[in-house]
Amino acid sequence: MYVGTLSFDLLLGDVRSLKEKRSVVRPIVAELHRKYAVSVAEVGDQDLYRRARIGLAVVSGDAGHLTDVMDRCERLVAARPEVELLSVRRRLHGDDD
Repeated sequence: MYVGTLSFDLLLGDVRSLKEKRSVVRPIVAELHRKYAVSVAEVGDQDLYRRARIGLAVVSGDAGHLTDVMDRCERLVAARPEVELLSVRRRLHGDDD
C-alpha cells in the first residue's frame, strides 16, 4: 500500500474578501475530488483572503499509479488561471516506512 500527499501553497488573484476566496478555492477542491477521487481540503491560511493551502491525499496499491494521479492533480492546480501556485510539497509513503 502506498499513500501520497500533496500540499499546495496558492496565491489568489483579484480577491478582496474571505467570501470571494471561498468562491475560488471551493471549485478547485471539488474538481480535484470529482476528477481524481482523492481526499482534498483547504488546510491552512483560512484567515488570509489572498492565500490558500490545499492538502490532498491518495491511497493506491501501485506506486506508479499513485505518482500519475499526483502529477495530474498538480497540473490541474497549476493550470488554474485564477491562482498562482507558489509551492508544492509532495510526500510518498510505502509499506517500508
